[in-house]
Amino acid sequence: MWGILLSLFIGAALVVYRPALQGPFVSDDFHYVQYNSYIHELSGENLWVLLDPTGPATIAIVNYSPVQLIVHALAWQVFGADTGGHHVVNVVLHATASLLLAALLLSCGIPQLAALASGVLFLVHPANVEAVAWISQLKSSLCMVFSLAALLAWRRHPGWASALFVLALCTKATAAFALPVALLLDWTRKDRVRWRWLVLWAAVFALYSVAEFSTHQRSGAAVATLHDTPLVLMRTMAALSLRYGVMATTSWGVSAFQEPDPAVSWLDPWWLCSVPVLGLLGWRLWICARRRSIEVVFWVWVLVSYAPVSQIFPFLYPMADRYLYFILPGLLGGGLLMGQEMLERLPLQTGARTRVTQGLIGVAILLLVGGGVRSMERARIWRSGGLLVADSAANYPDGMAANLMRAKQMALGGDVEAAVAALRRAQQRGYNRFQRLETDAAYAAMRRDPRFRAVLSDMAATWIERGRHKQSPTQMELTSISHAHLIRGEYAEALAVLERALNVGGRYTNQLRTELAVLRTAIEAGHPESVRLGVPASDLF
Repeated sequence: MWGILLSLFIGAALVVYRPALQGPFVSDDFHYVQYNSYIHELSGENLWVLLDPTGPATIAIVNYSPVQLIVHALAWQVFGADTGGHHVVNVVLHATASLLLAALLLSCGIPQLAALASGVLFLVHPANVEAVAWISQLKSSLCMVFSLAALLAWRRHPGWASALFVLALCTKATAAFALPVALLLDWTRKDRVRWRWLVLWAAVFALYSVAEFSTHQRSGAAVATLHDTPLVLMRTMAALSLRYGVMATTSWGVSAFQEPDPAVSWLDPWWLCSVPVLGLLGWRLWICARRRSIEVVFWVWVLVSYAPVSQIFPFLYPMADRYLYFILPGLLGGGLLMGQEMLERLPLQTGARTRVTQGLIGVAILLLVGGGVRSMERARIWRSGGLLVADSAANYPDGMAANLMRAKQMALGGDVEAAVAALRRAQQRGYNRFQRLETDAAYAAMRRDPRFRAVLSDMAATWIERGRHKQSPTQMELTSISHAHLIRGEYAEALAVLERALNVGGRYTNQLRTELAVLRTAIEAGHPESVRLGVPASDLF
């Protein structure tokens, strides 16, 4: 039975995501997969690097997720640079996660048809397209598979559940939601709470958190914040929660590269509307906790899944469709159980209850079909990086992507002043990829313009400042800092940092030795400005 359902889920997912299956590597895919030499060959040395929480592979992807990288490595051995195979892996994992969610909801007392419909809704939900169609987001679908499997195994096989939890955590940090959920599953079912196993889970999470937090902080991702004012940040966190709620219930607001503005005003509509919604959620959570209802499991699931992306710990890009991937199952479970209770309380005769049930089934079918169609439309934008940027620009006309598009158009049209102004606005939004701008053919005609060079210099300065605070920087981090000095015309500093990178050692030693010789020769000849250090492509823009 479950095998047949899995085949149907996979088939449906392949149909929905067919437009994205031949999409190229984009953005994070470059340093996670395409240019990550550590996953291109399965060897003992590479495996050790992938498992090392302080190693260059972990630092390069800004997260400690060795299981994800190992699965990417296995996929690379089979598919190589053929993106179609990598996309299919993601789709199959997503279909598996959707069926496991249906099984978990069923085990929590939700009727079979409703649980299955919820699994299908998760399968075709438009907000999940980013997590499934983006190759490097394998970490989301794979983590969800391990997390749901751990929760399903928890009641009868806590040892296997613990092993699955470790795998989930080492795939993506968001797996931590499973810890309070497992505890509450015992508590609401009135089972014996298995504290020893839960303490083990907590200890594993604590050890993992040390590696994950230090890696995240050294990346500089936490440098940019939505706002320095605590009250503005508080309002923005609440506003973001409502945005996710609207996306989950209607799919309105889904977008590539989300860039919502902070809730600066007390009259911000997202903030104002979030207050009663969060109040109702808190009230429902309290009622369910008092009753010891299993519904409380799913509302806590929502809260603990939202917490890491709520800007409690700030990071550069505060909102994304993919962050809803772990929040949505909690919303589905909580909403279903609440709806089931409300339906049971309605004073209806048998015939009327049947008609209401039939009506709900009809609405569910419309939602599933509509979600599938909408997801196919969203999957089409993953056919190219340009379509992703265009989608973001359409939804956020003043955002980073829109300004970068505008800058390219102005540069190609010869309007240097307008191009620089657009780049400045993108920089204010957090963009600092001076390497990409330096090599982009669109800016070839203005590459020597002082105004353009000033933009690159300012962006490079942020990399240099960030590098000053890093302890034991890796070879690639030092190379980027050296390049930043070179952009700013600080040739002696560039040479010194490049020498330091060579002394640190690493996979790029031979390349750096050649570049060091070229830079020395150029400095001695008096034209170091002609030197361009090789930097792998690592950013969509």
